[in-house]
Amino acid sequence: MNPNELKKAVGSGLLSFPVTHFGPDLTFDEAQYRTHIEWLAGYGAAVLFAAGGTGEFFSLNPAEVPQVVRAAKASAGNTPIISGTGYGTSLAIDIAQAAEKAGADGLLLLPPYLMFAEQAGLIAHVKAVCQSVGIGVIVYNRDNAVLSADSIARLADDCPNLIGYKDGVGDVDKVIEITTTLKDRLVYVGGMPTHEVYAQAYFAAGVTTYSSAVFNFVPTLAQRFYTALRTQDQATVDHILKTFFFPLVALRNRKKGYAVSIIKAGLRILGRDPGPVRPPLTDLTTEEMAALEKIIAAAG
Repeated sequence: MNPNELKKAVGSGLLSFPVTHFGPDLTFDEAQYRTHIEWLAGYGAAVLFAAGGTGEFFSLNPAEVPQVVRAAKASAGNTPIISGTGYGTSLAIDIAQAAEKAGADGLLLLPPYLMFAEQAGLIAHVKAVCQSVGIGVIVYNRDNAVLSADSIARLADDCPNLIGYKDGVGDVDKVIEITTTLKDRLVYVGGMPTHEVYAQAYFAAGVTTYSSAVFNFVPTLAQRFYTALRTQDQATVDHILKTFFFPLVALRNRKKGYAVSIIKAGLRILGRDPGPVRPPLTDLTTEEMAALEKIIAAAG
């Protein structure tokens, strides 16, 4: 898939980040992961992100990323697969090139490890990764990698395969500046944790798609909510927010790292156990699992 084709695909519908399956010994469980990808691909996601944030990119070693990508590509049918990459520039390039070789249709460039940097350094980092591959790249604006509208514009001029901007910061005024400046040069993706609770504000800012983590275990509900947003069915939006997303976020916020753990827990409740999260994350307690089960049941 060339970058322009990927850009069109990303903007065409709801996106999701599959969890990465691990066995009891915390090794990658490829068989169960492939089963999960095949199941998710049947629910109409526009694109799936392999080894992304919800897929515990941060706990995968570089050699595991192309393994995950190959497994996703083998199981996703016609659904495009975008791979995570990140860390320092050299390592991000190595992972990006390995993912491209493994068949990834594009890349999500996560923030570099640890260090905060000036705009010139961030521009050099993103540009180096983009120029190291031929597939499309989406830059993830969050944490220690927050690019200004001017920086994004410079990168869009210098990197033809930079096709998207994903926001995980939540400063809607800055998002509006970027979407107004770049217009349709990029595709814009919402990337806040449990983005559904922010989606209405982002839609107004010109960000009309987002990555849904809950798609992992309630794909029909996730698509129903997305459709309600797109069709301005406010009654359905409000109902799903009140009965599902607000209680889910309250449970997620109990402990650090639960944005990933709660998604694996949801699959476990449905009988599609993805295995544990890898340290330093922790799994939900028995009491929290029971609370999540009630939330899922109440949402139907």
